[in-house]
Amino acid sequence: MMRRDDDAGTPEAPRLRYQLRVVLSDGAAEAARGPLADILSRHGAALVCQYDAFAGYCAEAERNGIEGYPLYAWTRATIEDPAKKAKYIRTYSIYVGGEEVYDGDTADALERDLRPLVGGPVVKSLARHDTNPANNPQVPERYRS
Repeated sequence: MMRRDDDAGTPEAPRLRYQLRVVLSDGAAEAARGPLADILSRHGAALVCQYDAFAGYCAEAERNGIEGYPLYAWTRATIEDPAKKAKYIRTYSIYVGGEEVYDGDTADALERDLRPLVGGPVVKSLARHDTNPANNPQVPERYRS
């Protein structure tokens, strides 16, 4: 992957950070071993189940008061929807060094190593997300406070 100009940031616009996500096959128990585990280890990375992250966000909001969690209603609706649960139970965010998002060079290197696994027996797909709000889903009107 080429490094993007927006990685540099400006005083007006902060440097973008990235997160990679993989969708694992149904028989992904093998992901704990083999090439995927090796790649993650080399990069100091770990898989975090997207469904578990959503459920954790909701649990934290419920402990601390949902009024301080603007995505609570939307996230709660997502984890309660059986079709979305089925999707997100197989979707994993890749954290690097314990961080949810990381710089472009880190994302590039990790993506380059993961790309050959896509379409194989463990990794169905790989997606790259960034922190630019314009590139991310916006909260549907019905879930806005």
